[in-house]
Amino acid sequence: MTDQTVASLYRVSFRGEEIQVTPKEQEILRTLARRVRELSELPEQEEKRRLWYCHNALERTRPVIFCDPENGWNEIIPPQRLQCEGRLARHWEMWLRKEIFWGESMGDDKVIEPYFDVPYVYEETGWGLEESIVKVEAWGSYRWDPPLKDYRDMEKLRFPEIHIDEEASEKLLNLAQEVFGDILIVRRKTIWWWTLGMTWTLVNLRGLEQVMLDMYDHPRELHELMAFLRDGHLRKLDFLEQHNLLSLNNDGTYVGSGGFGYTTELPQRDFDGVHVRTIDMWGFAESQETCYVSPEMFEEFIFPYQYAILERFGLNCYGCCEPLHPRWHVVKRFPRLRRVSVSPWADLGKMAEYLGREYIYSMKPSPSDLAVSRIDEEYIRKKLREALEITKDCCVEVIMKDNHTIGGNPENVIAWCRIAKEEAERVAPSW
Repeated sequence: MTDQTVASLYRVSFRGEEIQVTPKEQEILRTLARRVRELSELPEQEEKRRLWYCHNALERTRPVIFCDPENGWNEIIPPQRLQCEGRLARHWEMWLRKEIFWGESMGDDKVIEPYFDVPYVYEETGWGLEESIVKVEAWGSYRWDPPLKDYRDMEKLRFPEIHIDEEASEKLLNLAQEVFGDILIVRRKTIWWWTLGMTWTLVNLRGLEQVMLDMYDHPRELHELMAFLRDGHLRKLDFLEQHNLLSLNNDGTYVGSGGFGYTTELPQRDFDGVHVRTIDMWGFAESQETCYVSPEMFEEFIFPYQYAILERFGLNCYGCCEPLHPRWHVVKRFPRLRRVSVSPWADLGKMAEYLGREYIYSMKPSPSDLAVSRIDEEYIRKKLREALEITKDCCVEVIMKDNHTIGGNPENVIAWCRIAKEEAERVAPSW
């Protein structure tokens, strides 16, 4: 489950629903929390933490390995395995069981930390116009009907607003303290966004094909819409800063589209220790929806609006599933860029040449390799070995994610991590 999905659980009002766990659920959760605490205290966690700090500082390390199976978690820890019954308790149980699997079985470089983070309970209004989503089944494909069919309707757009339920938020934090406070360090920490790239919002409002046509037929109006989205995102960042709602992500927080935020370069030297600003944080943007747009069109219609947002952050990540090699000459101009996604559709050699050791090369192997009942270990090893040879002079992390399925076999992710670790150590034997 991504941070974005986790945050969405709390992006609802708990009015009318009791925030509680039963005594039986408390005992289940506390037992799991004790195991997380035990895992967090193993010496290997400090070794992994130090690895991420060096890696994010662009120091020479072996390639770092991380696997988040995303929807595959439902096959590793199926719903029927959960012992709690309440929605909140089941969410907490799932998080704890995932940490335990990472610490006991996964075999990657994720650090198990002794923290239990509790976000605010809040609602966030939309942009004034909402797309209609049509689904056949819960986890299947869908289509949407974009609402901004005529640019004259832009007058109906509004900046989103965040409304925090203070009472529910306090009750949730107190409950977490009651359940976990003597075992884990309970912190208030909210993930307010996954991406600040804006193009997902853009295509939801206007439609993917229509946006591409607008670059030719309605360039002025498209610029106006992008400026509106930019200003709405900047307004949100201002609100979060002014109300002291941001949290540092220079620790084991997942940042960008892969990797963790461990760094001594954040926060800034003038940080007062209390009021977190965007300049004290990692930022992230991507534009997967425009992967078939020319570099020139990306530079004109997307880049300047994303630049205005990313320039507020202390360090930045860019990219997700879109291949960046055709537009790297534009992307590299983002300020304080550190982590760059190299998707399965990117040219590995060109990206190795472009990134060198000046950026983190965030390699994303194809998740389809794990979407079978039993993985082809020889094939996976061959692909990883070839990729790591190409990138041996880069600052590499290998991130397995975007899995819709792992073939119903949890051993697939364990075997992948083992192979990836072995190949990482082979390519850097002196590390």
